[in-house]
Amino acid sequence: MLGAHNPRLERVRALRTKKGRREQGRFAIEGATLLHEAVRSGTPIEELYGTPEALQSNEIARRVESGGVPVYSVDERTMRRLSDLDTPPGLLAVAPVSLRDVSDLFSSAGLVLAIAGVSDPGNAGTLLRAAEAFGVSRVVFDRSAVEPHAPKVVRGAMGALFRLALAVASAQETSEAAKGWEITGLDSGGGPIEGLAWAPRSLLVVGQERHGLGDWKSVASRLAAISMKGNAESLNAAVAGGIALYEAAKRMDAGAKS
Repeated sequence: MLGAHNPRLERVRALRTKKGRREQGRFAIEGATLLHEAVRSGTPIEELYGTPEALQSNEIARRVESGGVPVYSVDERTMRRLSDLDTPPGLLAVAPVSLRDVSDLFSSAGLVLAIAGVSDPGNAGTLLRAAEAFGVSRVVFDRSAVEPHAPKVVRGAMGALFRLALAVASAQETSEAAKGWEITGLDSGGGPIEGLAWAPRSLLVVGQERHGLGDWKSVASRLAAISMKGNAESLNAAVAGGIALYEAAKRMDAGAKS
């Protein structure tokens, strides 16, 4: 069992911070469910830490260990120091951060999602989950948005993070990579999204609820809005983005079949 002050553990604990993840190029995956999703998706696991009980009782932990991954036992107090959660699940894996060059995301036709300035990690994680649900496999995170591999984003994505091609880029960088693509910004001042036609090469940009699209508004080919019947002034990014992804994917599928 590793001691509480082992230098290896300090490196793992640093992954709770953006600085630590950036310097190490790694991130943490907590709990048996997300670990199973990571393994199922082919995400390479570099190390696994767990309490003795969790390591013995979880089949996925035994499977990871049998694959040659270094496994380290820690006590519950140490696990609480490593974990980002108030109630640690007892298992924490470390994996390498995987990001693509933004140009790679526009090498073939389809629908790409851009997350512009969304600072809430729960919303960002839910958007990743929605993207995968509606067949979108490529996502750009704006440089001012929450970090893709922040702990709450990883949890909110519920495994989708491991299966999506991700890039981090500014509006201008993305616009240059997406030359010839139709860029649709989700904005309350746009036309109704319902029934909107979508090009075979389309980028959907979802911004922050309060601050909108920011720099991305200037690179958008058009703006689209979600019609609302009630008295709500706006929808949060995750809800609005989920609806927009559904509408875009549905229309693109219909266009491909016609």
